[in-house]
Amino acid sequence: MDNNFGGLEKAFDTSEPKPKKATPVKNTDDQVNDDHEYARANLYSLIEKGQEAVDGALDVAQGSDHPRAYEVAGQLIKHVGDVADKLMALQKTTKEVKEEKKKGPSTVNNALFVGSTADLQKMLKNASKDK
Repeated sequence: MDNNFGGLEKAFDTSEPKPKKATPVKNTDDQVNDDHEYARANLYSLIEKGQEAVDGALDVAQGSDHPRAYEVAGQLIKHVGDVADKLMALQKTTKEVKEEKKKGPSTVNNALFVGSTADLQKMLKNASKDK
């Protein structure tokens, strides 16, 4: 360290970080459930804090009778509603992910005739004679 910032580099540890090896993420049921619960808890927390902010903004708006205060309160109410919508979307998304895992692969087998039109007509004639 030839520069004058040696002390700062040491104090703030500005050395090059070692790259971490990426580990493949497996999407197991436990991870889906954990992620769902984590996101759900965060959304609940945001809704509760938003409700408190709305209450405070409404108190300020009513106390000051200022149009901007009412505008802010209205925006807060809209944002809390949007977070509640995200909570419902989370339920739907989690349900879709779980159903996708249960479905598994589906196979479609189609019968296919390979031949000429004349061959098909002969086959149909023979089938109708057999009945």
